[in-house]
Amino acid sequence: MAATSDQEQRRRRRKRLIRGLLMGGAAVGLPALVNALVSRRARRMPSVAWGSGDRFAWKHGEVAYQHLGEGTPLVLVHSLGPGHSAAEWRRAAELLARRYEVYALDLLGWGSSDKPPLTYDGELYTDFVAEVVGERAVLVAAGLPAAYAVQIAADQPELVRALALVVPQGIGVHGDEPDFKDAIVHRLLRLPILGTSALNIYTSRSGLAGYLRREVYADDELVVDALVDEHYRASHQPGAHAALAAHLSGYLNHGVRDILGRLDLPVWLLWGRQAASPAVETADLWLRQLPDAEIEVVESAGILPHAEAPEELASKLGGLLKKLGK
Repeated sequence: MAATSDQEQRRRRRKRLIRGLLMGGAAVGLPALVNALVSRRARRMPSVAWGSGDRFAWKHGEVAYQHLGEGTPLVLVHSLGPGHSAAEWRRAAELLARRYEVYALDLLGWGSSDKPPLTYDGELYTDFVAEVVGERAVLVAAGLPAAYAVQIAADQPELVRALALVVPQGIGVHGDEPDFKDAIVHRLLRLPILGTSALNIYTSRSGLAGYLRREVYADDELVVDALVDEHYRASHQPGAHAALAAHLSGYLNHGVRDILGRLDLPVWLLWGRQAASPAVETADLWLRQLPDAEIEVVESAGILPHAEAPEELASKLGGLLKKLGK
């Protein structure tokens, strides 16, 4: 069922992107003018007003992160999608920082981090934990980056105390390599005019509002103008389209089904009951490979329980950490 759901989601996404490509090429000369206006009107990302803003000089570019609190280090990693960034962790991070040392980073290509025309993988986690955190950390990763966290924990367990995977992808959803159709979509999205036009349509304010209500948040009332504007600004920063195009076309997918058996550390799954994709039923695919893993469910949330119910998530995660004496 999960695979079928993923295939249907990919089909719908392709349909929306191709429609955007067709609309973008409808008039000669007009797309370039519209794209220039969109770029000019998109405001710069505002200064972050939580934590202590720092930057990590990684070999592929600078990575922005927020640092707050003291205690056992937690590294919080945001999910992927149009306009996604560490901002989705803000309230949960502030709550967790009352007892733990928290690092919330913008992955390369997202948020306030540099946006080189590259894809990225779990290698960033390795360098960040080793060079910035400086000791074993609990990785708390949402969505597709949860799969990258799993890979790092399997390959370099000396860096990771435990994993908390929040509505993780990598099995059933975003666990397959991109196919030929994905490759075509990715190539088209990287075209300077047509691809930019399609992504501008996909990340218009109305497009983002629909995406946030349809795919992200269980409570439509949380999708206020300020949230849509935040995603809009993040989606239209210079270079932001490269990472988004890679994600939408499956180039950032990472399957982990075959490596879960290599994990020898505590693993927790945290799910939003109302998550559409991956649905909470997908947790069974993870638990079959991780019979000792624990799962917590936030009843009122979708794919971002840390953003929709930060108090509940912080409480559940805090309880799990207490079991390990952390």
